[in-house]
Amino acid sequence: MTAIGIIPARFASTRFPAKVLAKIGGKPMIEHVWERAMQCQQLDDVVIACDHADVFKTASRFGAKAMMTNPNHLSGSNRVAEAVKDLEFDIVVNIQGDEPFADPPTIDSLTMLLKNDAQCQMGTVVKEITDEKDFQNPNVVKCVIDIKGYALYFSRSPIPFNRNANKPAELKQYRHLGLYAYRKDFLLQYKDWPKSMLEVAEQLEQLRVLEKGYRIKTVVTTADSMAVDTPDDLKKAEQWFAQLS
Repeated sequence: MTAIGIIPARFASTRFPAKVLAKIGGKPMIEHVWERAMQCQQLDDVVIACDHADVFKTASRFGAKAMMTNPNHLSGSNRVAEAVKDLEFDIVVNIQGDEPFADPPTIDSLTMLLKNDAQCQMGTVVKEITDEKDFQNPNVVKCVIDIKGYALYFSRSPIPFNRNANKPAELKQYRHLGLYAYRKDFLLQYKDWPKSMLEVAEQLEQLRVLEKGYRIKTVVTTADSMAVDTPDDLKKAEQWFAQLS
């Protein structure tokens, strides 16, 4: 069973235009993401899906495989789907282009989820929330999972609501990390489904899958990561990189 990692690299990000080319430790952010993806043991190939000539040229310059995709895609999954539609791979892993510290073992665990479970059509990653501020923050997407690791729901609201005065020790609260794996055939179907009611309400495209009646299995990671969404995030990423160096 073969797997490919696709890194969607959108140039015209609303909050931080051209962020994938922003430098961290002297390298463009997209290069950091690619280097980490290339460390994965379970991926047979890694491709950067670009929508701008500058990103394509930069990726080619540091030795990555890159392809141009439609600049009008409204989501990363649609860009990933375009990139793989003519490629012969069983599993597609969507590795966010703004996650410069993506954890290779976590990506491998997510890939193995689909390799080991023939019934699993889609997987993603969650991490336990340890800071109450994150739990209350609508920019941190929360996920509730069942005992088999399947997602019950994703929300920007704090879920599950804890009615008890004190949080039970066994109650786990998880944040969703934007890393996905799909079977290729499933991804090519999913991209054509119309937006669902809950997806529109929460602005979370993975809810389209749950609302359609499919299941998303999760991997729980303990690895630290961060998404760079703003110039302030870039400053934090620079500090993080300096600590790792």
